[in-house]
Amino acid sequence: MLAEITPVILTYNEAANIARSLERLTWAREVVIVDSHSTDDTVAIAGRFPNVRLVQRPFDTHARQWRFAVEETGIASEWVLRLDADYMVEPALRDEIAALRPDPATAACEIAFTYCIEGRPLRASLYPALPVLFRRGRGRFEQDGHTEKLRIDGPVVKLVNRLLHDDRKSLERWLQSQARYQAQEAEKLLTRPSSELSWPDRIRKTRVLGPLAVLVHCLVVKRLVFDGTAGLLYTAQRVTADIILSMQLLRRDLDR
Repeated sequence: MLAEITPVILTYNEAANIARSLERLTWAREVVIVDSHSTDDTVAIAGRFPNVRLVQRPFDTHARQWRFAVEETGIASEWVLRLDADYMVEPALRDEIAALRPDPATAACEIAFTYCIEGRPLRASLYPALPVLFRRGRGRFEQDGHTEKLRIDGPVVKLVNRLLHDDRKSLERWLQSQARYQAQEAEKLLTRPSSELSWPDRIRKTRVLGPLAVLVHCLVVKRLVFDGTAGLLYTAQRVTADIILSMQLLRRDLDR
């Protein structure tokens, strides 16, 4: 099965993460990286791995970047493993994928995540399981707020083992990204009918309840209070992201 898979990664200034991700992909015949003209050492680091083929394209949206990566970079394998630079394929997951004998009707495999803070795994997170491994031609990318969703055409199989999500970029970089991401999320909440929003998005749209709900959900429901400093930092990040979203929504209220 591994010979039938091409891992694909989007990058922009991922020097803090990309080597750790690629070190876990040496089993792949080819790894395709679509880089948005990074200004750090991302390209140089990727070049150290002989199975990496790197293509550069200016970034416009996540959905368009993924469509380009999967459809226009000459990938010939039947399956694509779509990864962020901070996703780590650990040996147990690699072995589970290698042992797969998917039915011809199977369109994708859904994989859950173990979220890490500076390498420390959390017992839970708000990060959803995703159809990370899919057959080419059986999925379509759609923009959803600041990120993309992959819509799968056909049955999806859930895998047992998990991907690690372990982003080591700086707090300053995270805050800069959130200012941009939450502006796009606010636009989504204000332009879509409420009937098309998930219940968490409807809570966030209240401007007030989102940060409080995230605080309680992380610390109490997900029990991250028992993960010490790492759990508290993750909770603080998620609450901060929702506060920034509330500020974006309130600012738009004032502008109107």
